[in-house]
Amino acid sequence: MPRIHPTAIVAPGAMLAQDVVIGPFCVVGEHVTLGAGVALRSHVVVDGRTTIGAGTRIFPFASIGLEPQDLKYRGEESALVIGRNNRIREYVTINPGTAGGGMVTRVGDSCLFMVGVHIAHDCQIADHVIMANNATLAGHVGIDDYAVLGGLCAIHQYVRIGRHAMIGGMSGVERDVIPYGQVMGDRARLCGLNIIGMQRRGFSREDIQGLRNAYQFLFSSDGTLSDRVNETAERFSGIAPVDDILEFIRADSSRAICQPKGANDG
Repeated sequence: MPRIHPTAIVAPGAMLAQDVVIGPFCVVGEHVTLGAGVALRSHVVVDGRTTIGAGTRIFPFASIGLEPQDLKYRGEESALVIGRNNRIREYVTINPGTAGGGMVTRVGDSCLFMVGVHIAHDCQIADHVIMANNATLAGHVGIDDYAVLGGLCAIHQYVRIGRHAMIGGMSGVERDVIPYGQVMGDRARLCGLNIIGMQRRGFSREDIQGLRNAYQFLFSSDGTLSDRVNETAERFSGIAPVDDILEFIRADSSRAICQPKGANDG
């Protein structure tokens, strides 16, 4: 049977796996589903149509699944889906989706959200993402695998963050960030590649060097970005990280691509 502290309040309709642990003063709503091994440490609120995958741990004073901070929200039966083996630390807030964004906010597996992180409505977060203290996502943000967001950064709505990207602390990100890129600044600009992150993830020296060469060419000052994307595809085709970047840039987006300071934004 689930271990539920006598001071916790669990609504009758909640679905709990047998080994769920719900600590003191937690509140669990009637449409919540908690998978195997989920642990709510204490003073955690989980409400709405929220599903939390096996092994996820949530720390005190987190607020998960309550209605979004969106004035267009009209009580639609939207959802929040959180994957397996995540660590959600103190004071984290995660909101469900809205009718204007697909109705689902989604978090993948094995993510770490440190103290005070905010994930707004309709965000789509992949696996192994790290968000440091007080990092903030506006609505409709997409974050790919292994991205790292530094403390106190803020991501504009509809921005995409590519896989293995690194966002510097206290950065304000208004534009899409390419995979493997590093950005920083009050209005963040691209400042290089996340080489250390790639080395830690086991990328080969050949792939890293090929990506370095492609990056220098792609963000040179010659021609437009569109022209350089096409030429980069011709020169560096077959290098997996380069192909990731080109696919990312070519994808539909409402935001421009973050480029180095002074780069041609054409």
